Amino acid sequence: VRLQVQNVEKPLYRGTFHCFQTIIKQESAFGLYKGIGSPMMGLTFINALVFGVQGNTLRALGKDTPLNQFLAGSAAGAIQCIICCPMELAKTRMQLQGTGEYKLKMKNYKNSLDCLIKIYRKEGLRGINRGMVSTFIRETPSFGFYFLTYDCMTRYLGCEAEDSYVIPKLLFSGGMSGIVSWLSTYPVDVIKSRLQADGVGGVTQYNGILDCVRKSYHEEGWRVFTRGLTSTLLRAFPVNAATFATVTVFLMYMRSEDNLRECEPGPVIQQPSSL
Repeated sequence: VRLQVQNVEKPLYRGTFHCFQTIIKQESAFGLYKGIGSPMMGLTFINALVFGVQGNTLRALGKDTPLNQFLAGSAAGAIQCIICCPMELAKTRMQLQGTGEYKLKMKNYKNSLDCLIKIYRKEGLRGINRGMVSTFIRETPSFGFYFLTYDCMTRYLGCEAEDSYVIPKLLFSGGMSGIVSWLSTYPVDVIKSRLQADGVGGVTQYNGILDCVRKSYHEEGWRVFTRGLTSTLLRAFPVNAATFATVTVFLMYMRSEDNLRECEPGPVIQQPSSL
């Protein structure tokens, strides 16, 4: 987020690793965890919603085809924006609070929940949903590619429950799915972050998505749309590898349990003796 929204005329960070080092030096290691509250609260619900909607949509569509995988994933991505947008708004505002300060002299927000409450009181529902359209534009195709890539990778690698290498294959498939999904819509994420960070210093720069795109490109060129990409991809692989592998292994386990119950013989009914 800091790389995406920093001032091009007076940049604080030269790149991902310089940003990492500077935050630790200026704000201590705790600075790396700013804004962690909202993802911890929201990601559990988001993942439950995403995998639930995707699975049910895929069943409703009928055939398990690449197109249906993409459509089911897109539907899941669109619906989870309801939670994702406010969550990322709070995360963005918390991460930008006290940039470069070891101890904050004055906190605008105590935590993520306090951040959302204060934004709501000041700006109403519109403020809470700042960046909703850009979030929708990002998440809908992104999750389509997310599930499509995972489906193609697992089919290609042959991820069967009996395979002794199934876990590494699932981890690799999940990690690659995360990378592809982020690459597919990353420029939109830059715009979304800038819109959600807009007004933090009391000055509003952008009138909307197109205005943000135009001004960002005019001031910084096309490279602005790849800002922070390295750190995003470094995070995307392990996070999505763990997510997909965990969900898939859990579903495999549940299905095996169901199959065992179906195969269990019923109780033997003793017939009365004729003797």
